[in-house]
Amino acid sequence: MLHKSSPMAQWMILLFSLFGVLHGDESMPTSIQRCCQNGRARAMDGHDCTILPFVPTHMCSVVQEQCCRSAIIDELCCNGIKMARQQGACERPFFHGEPWETKISKMCCDCCELGLTAARRGLSCELPGLLLPRQCSYAAKTCCGNNTTEESNLTAAAPEKPEVVTTKPPDGSNTCKNSNCSQLCLGDGKCGCYDGFQLRRDGVSCEDVNECLTNSHNCIFGQVCINTEGSFRCQRETSCGTGYELTDDNICRDIDECDLGTHNCGPDFICINTEGSFRCRPKDKCGDGYIQDAIGSCIDINECVVHHNPCLPGQTCINTVGSYTCRSNTITCGRGYHLTEDGSRCEDVDECRRGNVCGVHGCVNLLGSYRCECKAGFNFNSITKLCEDINECMHYPGRLCAHKCENMEGSYKCSCTSGFKLGYDGRSCEDVNECEAKPCSQECANVYGSYQCYCRRGYQLSDIDGNTCEDIDECATGGHGCSYHCFNTPGSFNCTCPPSGYTLANDWQTCQDIDECAAGTHTCSVSQSCFNVLGGYRCLAFECPPNFRQDGYFTVSRADASATVRCIKSCQPHDVNCAHNPVNLVTHTAISLPTFRDCTEPEEVVLLRTTVPADPAPLLNATDVFFVILGTNSQIFDVVRRSDDGMIMGVVRQVKPIYGPTDLVLEVSMNYVKSGIILQRNVIMVHVFISEFSF
Repeated sequence: MLHKSSPMAQWMILLFSLFGVLHGDESMPTSIQRCCQNGRARAMDGHDCTILPFVPTHMCSVVQEQCCRSAIIDELCCNGIKMARQQGACERPFFHGEPWETKISKMCCDCCELGLTAARRGLSCELPGLLLPRQCSYAAKTCCGNNTTEESNLTAAAPEKPEVVTTKPPDGSNTCKNSNCSQLCLGDGKCGCYDGFQLRRDGVSCEDVNECLTNSHNCIFGQVCINTEGSFRCQRETSCGTGYELTDDNICRDIDECDLGTHNCGPDFICINTEGSFRCRPKDKCGDGYIQDAIGSCIDINECVVHHNPCLPGQTCINTVGSYTCRSNTITCGRGYHLTEDGSRCEDVDECRRGNVCGVHGCVNLLGSYRCECKAGFNFNSITKLCEDINECMHYPGRLCAHKCENMEGSYKCSCTSGFKLGYDGRSCEDVNECEAKPCSQECANVYGSYQCYCRRGYQLSDIDGNTCEDIDECATGGHGCSYHCFNTPGSFNCTCPPSGYTLANDWQTCQDIDECAAGTHTCSVSQSCFNVLGGYRCLAFECPPNFRQDGYFTVSRADASATVRCIKSCQPHDVNCAHNPVNLVTHTAISLPTFRDCTEPEEVVLLRTTVPADPAPLLNATDVFFVILGTNSQIFDVVRRSDDGMIMGVVRQVKPIYGPTDLVLEVSMNYVKSGIILQRNVIMVHVFISEFSF
């Protein structure tokens, strides 16, 4: 029997066994349990469940594939349960693998969260009334804490979670005397936790439940959930505005700037708190002869104007700082007065009627002077007699506007930085959801003050604008995994195989050979045997040489891709030359090989087994076996001796690369020698069909 093996490909080894030729032994059927164990083991090693090694029976093949698929599904479900317990979130991007793999993991993750929620709310882990799939039901019960016997065999990798209890222990229980429970003892060796806590895996200590992550809080829209030890609290997302602060009970309360000392009143003023702000009032009053202006300064009173005839007739009143004097003789009118037409006295000048002295503001005439009634946002300057604009942004920095303040004539204007918009109060700034304008070509995520663009699988974000998603050419980057040819498509790629002899495997990347012999699409005649090769087939009809007869029928094995016919020496009576010819057996066999392009190390292609002991007793006249490659192929192939199960074995190796497609015949001689004499020679004619491709 002949076999071939290769670490670079999945082709079976052809074995030739002289013992098998003489005795015709057959292997025993493989047990169903071993078939299942083999399938699960190959799944754990990352093998494709659709491409498994040949097994003797159809039932074993079915069991092996289904156990392989079951092991993969169990592992994916365990990943989902682990994600739900550790992260508390079950989004698709958290899982890795193909879409069908992430779908299974996300399902078990969602069902695990269902079980966790049932445990927190004290519901039954059986989840009555819900017709859940088997995988989902197992994940929910496992995470809830009551895993049933029916589902316990689903996977050995799924960790069990202790039962979560938040009730008080029963009255009258005395089983908690020596309990080491961290919070509650429920009796019978069980521990429990207070509301807001859950039991750890050790079944003794308790840990806080993050209601914000598990979405078990009751915060309304516009509030942010903040986890606390054993509970949570809700806090407003937006600030209260200038002059207010947020209390622990989530209420905006006025800030008393006067009490805190955060006002800007001068030393001569008293701070008076108002709702959302404060006011400054002067402390001291002015003495006689003075009057206080709007900013608290003491200015001189012009008694000559204020009082009616303070001086005697024939005298002129002259104002002084804080008082006045009377001077006789010449009548001179002070500022703001003019002589009457008869020149006998001074009368007040009404400045409000002498032109637009106050502009757009109101004007109030005073004796000897005037005053402007300034509009909001302006202050009257008693020296220049003008209404001057108040720079609110400078007077109240950081209090009027949330972001930027711009002074305007008589007022101010608030504005926001990029990514924000002005609130309805004209002062606060609210985040702008840029994603509503769809600035990204694919996926958009709003962030505070900005946004971020994301691309779907198969695309990458443009380095130029940061918004456009550009297709990734997987074929150019080498990330495709196609065994033959790759052509790029928008967001993905497709693999193709050679035009004939191959078809695309279920992974849509690997090219697998089409067995034309099994499919019946060959053109071999009835006198020929169809032999499948990589990328095609051959019609074989081996004939025995003269003086040899065929031993049995021409056999083609699809299990190890080999074809064999054996010819045993059959001499005519009295044919001396035939009788003395040492060749006793001629075997024709065929193998199919790929093109080993990276032939840096010898590739083992054929194993030649014998029944000759490798280490015979030293005192016996033992038989030895020598292997020889005949013809010019000895430069491409060599043969080495090995020991296998205590018997001599020859290993034919390919030592130099051969580029297909090509066919060649390798002639190997097995010489049985005893005491230096060749007792028997077996010749193996290996017909090698080398494919054009390396798969």
